This record gives sequence, C-alpha cells and structure tokens, in this order.
Amino acid sequence: MNVMHRKDVQPTAGTAPHHNGPGRKDPKKAAMSGWIGSALEYYDFALYSLAATLLFPTIFFPADNPTVGIIASLATYAVGYVSRPLGAVVLGAYGDKHGRKQVLVVAMLLMGFATFAVGLLPTYGQVGLLAPILLVVLRLVQGFAVAGELGGASAMIVEHSPDARRGFFASFSLQGTQVGSILATAVLIPLASLLPDEDFHSWGWRIPFLLSAVVIIAGYVIRRRVQEPPAYLAQSEAAPAKRRFPFVDLLRTHPWVLVRCIAMTFTNVIGMATLIFGVSFATQKGYGIGFSSSEFLWVTMAANVAAVVTIPVFGALSDRIGRRTLMVAGGIVGGLLTMGYLYAIQLGSLPLVFVCVVIVQGIFFQMWNGTFATFFQEQFPMRMRVTGFAVSQNIGLMIASFFPSLFTAIAPPGSANIPLVIGLTTLGICIVSAVATLMSPDTKGKTLDELEAR
Repeated sequence: MNVMHRKDVQPTAGTAPHHNGPGRKDPKKAAMSGWIGSALEYYDFALYSLAATLLFPTIFFPADNPTVGIIASLATYAVGYVSRPLGAVVLGAYGDKHGRKQVLVVAMLLMGFATFAVGLLPTYGQVGLLAPILLVVLRLVQGFAVAGELGGASAMIVEHSPDARRGFFASFSLQGTQVGSILATAVLIPLASLLPDEDFHSWGWRIPFLLSAVVIIAGYVIRRRVQEPPAYLAQSEAAPAKRRFPFVDLLRTHPWVLVRCIAMTFTNVIGMATLIFGVSFATQKGYGIGFSSSEFLWVTMAANVAAVVTIPVFGALSDRIGRRTLMVAGGIVGGLLTMGYLYAIQLGSLPLVFVCVVIVQGIFFQMWNGTFATFFQEQFPMRMRVTGFAVSQNIGLMIASFFPSLFTAIAPPGSANIPLVIGLTTLGICIVSAVATLMSPDTKGKTLDELEAR
C-alpha cells in the first residue's frame, strides 16, 4: 500500500479539527482494517463456495443422481445470497445510524459462528434430509452477515480517503476479499492433495470450517480498534433525530440509482461462470471432463492471486480515467472471453485453463471488481451510503447467484456446445450491466461534498 504524506490527511470540511484519532482522516488505517476484515470474512464465504462445488454434492445430498446433486448443492450456494438483501437492509441501517465500525464487528461475528457450525454438521448418510436443512439454515446466516461487510468497509475507507485517491484506497477492501479466497483455497489444497479421497470427504473437509473460530476472535479485536470517519461523526452529531430509516429513505429519494446499481452487479456473472459453474463443469463426473478437485483448487488460486495484484492497479487507474470506462470495458471483454475459458476446460488442457482464468477472472473482471465499490459508494449520500451500497449489491448478487444453477439447467451433463451456450449467456448479461453503468453519472474528479450536494 502506498504511503501517504501527513499533509494529505486533513480534517473533513465542516468538522472541527481534533487532535485525537477520531477527528482526523486516516485512510491507511481504514484501508488496512477493511483489507484484514474482508480477508477474514470472505475466507468463510469462499470456503463454502468451493465446498459447494467440490464436496457437498455427495456429502449433504443423495449420490445416486449426479445432476440433481450438483444442482441442489449449487442451490444451497445460492441460498446464501437469498438472505443477503435482508441482511443489507438490517445491517445497512445499523451501519448508517450507529456507525460503520459497529456493523463491521457484528457482521464478522455472525459469519465466524455460522462457518464454524458448518464444520460440525452431520452428513446426509448420517441423518438424511436434516443435513441439507441445517446446511441451508447456516448458509442463510452467512448470507445475512456478509451483506454488511463490503458496504460498511468501503464506506469507512471512502469517507476516510482524500478525494483524489478514493478508488485506490477503497480497492483494498476488494483485494481483501480475494485474499480471503486465497486463504480458503490454500487450506483446502493440502488437505485434498495429501489425504486419501475417502478421508478428505469424510472428515478432512471439516478442518477449514472449524478454523473459523479464529475469525470470531480476530474479527472482534481488529474491528473494535477502527475509528469512525470524522465526516460521519459530524453528520451524526448535527442531526441525529432527523434521519429516516435508511432503506425507506433510499426508496423515496434514490430508486433509479438503486435499480442501476443492481443491474451493474450482474457483471458478477463472470465469476459465476468461471469459478462456480466452470469448476463444476471441469470436475463433476457427469460432465466427463475429468479434472481433479485439487487441480481446480490451483486454478482458483491462480485467478485470486492475479486479482490481488491487479485490483489496486485498477483502483488507482480509476482515479485517473474514471470508474465507468474500466467497469464497462472489463465487463464486456470478460464476458466475451468466458466462452474461451470454458472451451479450454472442454479441451482438457490444464495449462490453457490457467492462462484463460488469469486473463478472464484475474484481469478483465477485476477492472470491474476493483472499481465498483468506490463507484457505488459515490452514488449515494452519506446518510444512506452503507444501505444503498449493501442493498443494491446484495439484491444483484442474490439474482446472480442463481446463474450457476441456471447454467447447469440449460447446459446439463451430456449437452452439446456448452462453452458457446454459457459464454453467450454470460456476455448478454454483461451487456445489460454495461448499459446500466453508462446510464450512471461518472464521479471522476468530484469531491464527496460535491457528490453529497447532488
């Protein structure tokens, strides 16, 4: 992370300059807190995503019908997104009315508890239908919790950052989510590689989930030390009783901004096609491609490592050329190249798969992913910033989360032209997102005060 000179860290306009921590902007500390917290929380969420494609079809569902098992497991992955809009409304309001720091602590504690509990669940072979029911309940808790994470973290960073570098600093919370995915993959790889397959599926998979106990402790310690942005404190002190419930305020004053941001979120279809459906396409026996789980854990790792490098680069670039250009270009080109990635899987060429996943997921998708958090935060005023971001992102992700199951339904095992069918579908969805982006005002060069006055 670039080191800023102290002269760049100034009290917010309209806020009396204090000499203690809460009275000064501290973008480095805010970005580091967002980075660490997002890494820990998305470790939990990514761990489930990987397990849903690699393990859960046979652990928590009947194994006699591979297609049903894949669709059902991917559906439980999607269930985590169903509860996200509710979490966005509740936790968004908590973050807007009681503080960004407070919501970040609550979100992480809920996530750590739910993921730890997944590691203790009985299997379908032990308790039958009770196993997937319990899995769904815990996935709902995960989705509720994660809904407040990125909205609170990026709001904290944006409000602490100098106007000319908001994109750069806010990108670190997104980089943290990729690091969390790397941690999840890094824990699963040695277990999948070293343990006999029977042991990995019977008990080895539980170890990464039980390690989430560390998240509960680390999350509380890290998040309690963060200071609220001075501008947020000033606004809260100026009119604490006049603010409506943020979600009601959002619907009354910014409904079309909300709709556009939801549509922009559909660009996540690139990740759904590559790292969710793509993994299932490559590894599940029904498709007959024949890649192993451990091989595609490495593919996922390569995509996330590339993203860690590229996200802050695109965040900084967005401060120079604007957010919209990167978001539109990354979404459309990434969507187009998805069919090439799936074709590489169909060819059975692991080196080509690595090259394609780095290009599609590690570069072009990150043009969008490393930029959208700042852009979304800039679309909403401070009084509803966490809610506006969280609700739009999580409604969009809830819809997008069903894309892998849709892909499996329209291109089930035994289908022809799977890369073309899924690739064109992905591109079409990305074009919808690009249109919504172009309909939104660019925020390049505008201060938060100017954006607040719109």
